[in-house]
Amino acid sequence: MKNETPILQDLHGRHHGYLRISLIERCNLRCSYCMPEEGVQLSPKSHLMTYEEIYQIAKIFVKHGVTKIRLTGGEPLVRKDIPVILEKLATLPVELSITSNAVIIDRFIDVLKVNGVNKINLSLDSLNREKFKHITRRDQFDIVYKNMLLLVEEGFKVKVNVVLMKGFNENEIIDFINLTKNLPIVVRFIEFMPFDGNKWDMGKMVSYAEVMTYVNASFTEENIQRLQDAPNDTSKNYKISGYKGSFAVISSVTNPFCDSCNRLRLTANGQLKNCLFSSAESDLLTTLRLGNAIEPIIQKAVQAKFKVRGGMDTLKKLQEPKLHNNNRSMITIGG
Repeated sequence: MKNETPILQDLHGRHHGYLRISLIERCNLRCSYCMPEEGVQLSPKSHLMTYEEIYQIAKIFVKHGVTKIRLTGGEPLVRKDIPVILEKLATLPVELSITSNAVIIDRFIDVLKVNGVNKINLSLDSLNREKFKHITRRDQFDIVYKNMLLLVEEGFKVKVNVVLMKGFNENEIIDFINLTKNLPIVVRFIEFMPFDGNKWDMGKMVSYAEVMTYVNASFTEENIQRLQDAPNDTSKNYKISGYKGSFAVISSVTNPFCDSCNRLRLTANGQLKNCLFSSAESDLLTTLRLGNAIEPIIQKAVQAKFKVRGGMDTLKKLQEPKLHNNNRSMITIGG
């Protein structure tokens, strides 16, 4: 019998066992690197996946080898039927996690626990209240910080995502690392990436090498421990000796992790993206609503995945606006 290629395996031999599902394009913050200043054109509600459709599509991915599902947005907890979505997805044999800005997450502690969601990624780009207000265009720092502490207290595994931008928050790198002294969290520094409307350029980016320059200037070499990265990990992981938590750098721009990428993204309006950097999308929702099989579309999308960064395999290509300006703004892709 002829061996068929699994539908979640691309032409470079990478198997995709991790699906990120965006539940909603709306958010209760307005972070400048995520949402253009003028806002975005939101999909009509009828174009968004219902909770039944989210479950149907997720079930198909799980059937073909997905073992991890992360729910994102916008802010996924803004969606009114989030308890039902969690309850449905919790019936699947997957590790279920969520990304949130933590503004309202305190209202969902019990819902998350009962549905087995133990891993939470939080977005927090400054420990300075005024700078937080500037980058998010909202004055919510106190509640976000309080909720981060609450999640730790409640036993959740918390990762704090920090998008670094030159001239804005790179002087807080050590402050963030010092958070891990007494908190069992992972602080992850993320290189600023190009999306529609976020005015990206290389000059605004704080690189992996620059992060480590700050670290090496503040801690002795023997106290900086390089940790073993997990399989398919997006980050380079470190720990300061004696600290409860750890820190990491996600170097999507200067040192991409494409060789081991196992991620696919499903947007809130049912479009499959095979790479965060790619503007290409495959419409699963229309086909599903017509009652037709979506597996052929999934397979075609996966096999079309480029080896590196949506085809932008050099920094020169990444700096060419026409190669990434057709990509969605981050809020409509899902964090």
